[in-house]
Amino acid sequence: MKRLLAIVLLAAMCAAPLPLSLAEETSATEATELPVSEAAEQAYEPLAYGMDGEEVKRIQELLIELGYLDSNATGKFRNATRSAVKQFQREYGLEVTGVVDAETEVMLLNAEFRTIEHGDDGDDVKRLQEALINLGYLDANATGKYRNATENAVYAFQRENGLPVTGKADIELQRYLYSGNALPRGGFVTPAPASELGDVNDLVIAGDGEAVEVYPYKKKLTRGASGADVKQVQTRLTELGFFDGPISGNYMNQTIAAVKAFQTHNGMHADGVTGQDTWNMLFNSADVVDASATPRPTPAPTPVPYAITVDVKNQVTIVYGLDDNGNYTVPVRRMTCSTGTVSTPSDVGEWVLSGRRARWCYFSLYGSHAQYWTKINDNIAFHSVIYNQVDYDAMSVKSYNMLGSRASHGCIRLLVSDARWIYENIREGVVVTVTEDLPRDEELRYAVKAPPLNSARNGPVTTPQPTPEPEYISDGMPPQPFRKLKVKSSGEDVYWLQMKLKELGYYTGTVTGSYYSGTQNAVKKFQKDHGIYQTGEADVRTLEAIYADVIAANATPEPTPEATPRPDGV
Repeated sequence: MKRLLAIVLLAAMCAAPLPLSLAEETSATEATELPVSEAAEQAYEPLAYGMDGEEVKRIQELLIELGYLDSNATGKFRNATRSAVKQFQREYGLEVTGVVDAETEVMLLNAEFRTIEHGDDGDDVKRLQEALINLGYLDANATGKYRNATENAVYAFQRENGLPVTGKADIELQRYLYSGNALPRGGFVTPAPASELGDVNDLVIAGDGEAVEVYPYKKKLTRGASGADVKQVQTRLTELGFFDGPISGNYMNQTIAAVKAFQTHNGMHADGVTGQDTWNMLFNSADVVDASATPRPTPAPTPVPYAITVDVKNQVTIVYGLDDNGNYTVPVRRMTCSTGTVSTPSDVGEWVLSGRRARWCYFSLYGSHAQYWTKINDNIAFHSVIYNQVDYDAMSVKSYNMLGSRASHGCIRLLVSDARWIYENIREGVVVTVTEDLPRDEELRYAVKAPPLNSARNGPVTTPQPTPEPEYISDGMPPQPFRKLKVKSSGEDVYWLQMKLKELGYYTGTVTGSYYSGTQNAVKKFQKDHGIYQTGEADVRTLEAIYADVIAANATPEPTPEATPRPDGV
C-alpha cells in the first residue's frame, strides 16, 4: 500500500494520470498523511537486481508492452530486466541506474514509445509504418518489420520536419509524428475528420529583405516532453538567466518554473507552456527581456475583437465587430460559403477557436487540397475552395461554382480572399456560431454571391472590393427622381427604400441596395396596409406613400401673395 501511495503522490506531482486500479487502491485519508514530497520519499521502495515478486512482474509487463523486454514476465529481476530498465532510462532522459525508482516507475506507467530502428519488429513498428504511409513517406505495406524501406522513410521524414537525421524512430520523433503537427511529404498539413491537428505549418519562401524566423516553431512543449527542442529551450533560458538546472532535455518542474518566470518577466501569460508565442519570444524576437533587465509590464487584457456566425440556411458567413456597448453587432465582413451537405452537415453550436491554422491543407480521404485552413473544432475548419493539387491554377471549378450551397463534408468553404482574411485576422478565443435557425434572406445571399470565374484560366478570383454604403438620412429626401423599383433593381434608391421600410417595420432582411424577394414582400405588406394594389413593385405612387412624411416635411411652402394696397380713403 505504501508503494502505491508513493506512486500516486509522485504522479500527482508530475501531473500524469495513473491507471484507475491504482488510484482506487489509495484512499483519500492515506493520501493526506504526509506532505507530498515527504510521503513519496519515505514510502517508496525501489526495485533492483535480485528482487522477486508481483511488483517486479508488473514492471516487466510494462517493459514488454513498450518493447524493451523480449522475455516473459517471470517476476524475477535479473540481467535482462536490468538491461531493459537501463535502456528505458537512457531513452527517457533519466539517470541510468538499472534500478526502478519512483521517477522511473511513473515514467513507465505513462510512457507510450520506445526507440525503434533497423532490425526491430512489432506492433509499434507497424503503427510507425502506417503513419509514414499516410503522410506520403513510405510507399510499401505496413509489415511490422523495420527494414531498409522504413529506415529510408524515417530519414525523409526527419529531413522534411527539421529533426535530427538518424534513421531511428526515437521517442522525440514518434511524439512529433503522432502529435498532429507532422508535415506530410511536400510540407502540407493533413486534416482528417475528428482528428487533432497541429499548429501553424506555413511554408514560407522569403525574398530579399523579408524577416525570417531563425528558429521556426514546431510544436507545443508541456510537462513530460523531452528531446532536442526541450534542450534548446533550457539552453536559451540559461542564457537569459532564468534557468540554472541541467540541460537534460526533460520538461519537468524546474523547466516549467523557469518558463513561467520568463513569461512573467516578458509580460506574457505565465502558464509554463512553451507554445508558439513563448517560443518566438525566446528565439525570434528582438524585444526579449533577460532576467537582469527591467520586467516588461503585463499588457492589460483586451476584448476579443470579433465573433463569427455561419448562417447555414443562407450559406453566408458573417464576421461581427464590437459596438459601443461591447456587443458583437457591427458587421465587418459578409462572405458566401459552402457548409456541409445534409448527409455530412457542419457541426451546429458555438465553438471557441484555438488559433490553429495552416497555409495549405490536404484532405487524405478525398485526395484534395485547400488554402488558408483555420480550425473551428476537431471535425471542421474554415478554408478556401478545393484545389486538385498544390497549385494556384488547380482550383476545382465545381467547388467554386457550388459556393452559396451546401457542398462540403462539414467544413466551411470560402472564396480564397475570404479564407485568407480569416486566416490573417481571426485568432484564439473568437467564438464561431454555426446555426440553421436564421430566417431566409435572399438579399443577403445575392449581395455576397461569388463573382463569375475568369474563363481564360482555372484559378481563384479575388472578391471585388465592396462599394461603400450610401449615406442614409432618416428625415432626408430620398434620391430623385423616383423610378419604378422591382426585383433585380439595385442602387442607392433601393438602399434608401430598404432602410425606410426597416424603420417602418416592414423589412427585416439585410440592407444591401439590391431588390429581391425580401424587399418585394415588404413592399407588398406596405401596399396592403395603405390600400395600394399589391404588386410588390415600388412604383412612383408607392414610393410617394412610403416617403409621405419626408416629402411633406421637406416640401417648399408656396409664397404668400402680398396684399394689394387699398386706394386712399377706402
